[in-house]
Amino acid sequence: MESITRQFYEIPGKIMTFQSGKYLFHEGDSAKHFYIVRSGKISVMKYAENGRILTLRLATKGNVIGELILYEENPIHVFNAVAQISSEVYAIEIPTLQSYLEKKTSLSISLLKIIMQHMRKQNSKFRDLVLYGRKGAFYSTLIRFANSYGQKFSDGILISVSLTNQDLANYSATTRENVNRMLSDLRRQNIVEMHDGLICIKNIEFLKTEIQCENCGIEICNIE
Repeated sequence: MESITRQFYEIPGKIMTFQSGKYLFHEGDSAKHFYIVRSGKISVMKYAENGRILTLRLATKGNVIGELILYEENPIHVFNAVAQISSEVYAIEIPTLQSYLEKKTSLSISLLKIIMQHMRKQNSKFRDLVLYGRKGAFYSTLIRFANSYGQKFSDGILISVSLTNQDLANYSATTRENVNRMLSDLRRQNIVEMHDGLICIKNIEFLKTEIQCENCGIEICNIE
């Protein structure tokens, strides 16, 4: 993905820095920029009226944010984006981006590829949630984090980012209590274990079998 997004640095823009906890934008804000992540980690999420949070992505270097509002009249953001750690983005004004897309076919094709990949990722997530419920969503979240941040470990795959049970609940469209129970079940079955606060997946094939994993490839099955 980074090799594709690199082309967009040809377009005039500006570098912006966001400290941990700062928002790039809120849902309902007027959309003014298209962002490319240069460093850091940025969560893209949706807030429900009942206070629940659905975290859709954890965007990192080379990922784009704000591509869904292009060519809309008076575009507004439909999600929230917040820096999880100190992060840097390259921000391109929407009219400038659209002007370049109309003049340079290769950029338009690159953006189309990015949008199509995002659609495939989201369809895959919704498949797991709709067909296999909260367990499917939770198991697929673990698999996606393993694909994005997994490190080979003596006992399996160590997810190298710290995740609270509330974080996992937000990514899985469920509650922390449900995650507590499902994680306890997996630990009891020796499918996962904890190492210094990090999750180690000892039997990822079990998780894949439970959700009838289609092995769609890491470029689709990731948390970004």
